[in-house]
Amino acid sequence: MAVVPALLVSCLLTSCRAHRPGEASAAGAPYRFLRAWGSEGNKDGQFAYPRALTLDQKGDVYVIDKSGRVQKFTREGQFLLKWELPEYANGKPDGACVDDEGNVLIADTHYSRVLCYSPAGKLLWKLGSYGSGAGDFVFPTGVGLDADRSIYVCEYGHTDRVQKFDSRHRFLAEWGSHGEGAGQFQRPMSLALSSRGEVFVADSCNHRLEVFSRAGKLLRSFGSVGSGLGQLRFPNDVALDAQDNVYVCEYGNHRVQKFTPAGEPLCVWGSPGSQPGQFSGPWGVAVDAEGLVYIADTGNHRVQVFAPA
Repeated sequence: MAVVPALLVSCLLTSCRAHRPGEASAAGAPYRFLRAWGSEGNKDGQFAYPRALTLDQKGDVYVIDKSGRVQKFTREGQFLLKWELPEYANGKPDGACVDDEGNVLIADTHYSRVLCYSPAGKLLWKLGSYGSGAGDFVFPTGVGLDADRSIYVCEYGHTDRVQKFDSRHRFLAEWGSHGEGAGQFQRPMSLALSSRGEVFVADSCNHRLEVFSRAGKLLRSFGSVGSGLGQLRFPNDVALDAQDNVYVCEYGNHRVQKFTPAGEPLCVWGSPGSQPGQFSGPWGVAVDAEGLVYIADTGNHRVQVFAPA
């Protein structure tokens, strides 16, 4: 099932070839399917193309789908509550994270802002408005937090960049531009902060991850277009575990890949399909304190959970 074909259309500048389902199996399957929940629909516990998910400190799971609903579940998939974003007719939110107080920050992509909600779904604050100046956004896709509560937001549109704000939402810095060169982006889709404050950015249409310092200095990059171990095809989300290992869900390869913090590939699992352990255009990934990996299996309208084998 095709999911959001506009993403692929927007990336035609890159050289792509069709994914061959058998290619991803060479590294084995060190993660085992644990459970899944969800189906297509608008009832509690159902989804309409879930595109973002994040975890709080208790292990509860927040899932945001294209209908602008935020649903909260236990780690076992039991529905807890839901709320709706103020607007969603223009498009769908793409990214989310949780702060140390349990508040949920959402990149409200097509409304050019970041929204922050309490764990109970109360809107606390908004950041940004449409524009290309400092502190403005066009299409914000990912949001992340540093240990000092600095806020990082990646976006595409007028310019592909990362912006940094302090804990009081004051603009601090920005870096990046549209392109294929070092430190440039083509539709950066998400970001995550390591324990050392390194900023990992999923540079989706360049089929790579770029890693920056807190100040925006490019430190390294890894990945190239393809379906082999260590290669990527439209990485849409990135998450880190307690050891700063890197997990990437690949929209184009319908799989999940794990790397060391330095970018060395460790393992890969998944293939196109709807069976347990298969994916259809996965869009979101998160890792809990125990190392369980949660995937927004977008085209299959579900969440899948994997445990180390």
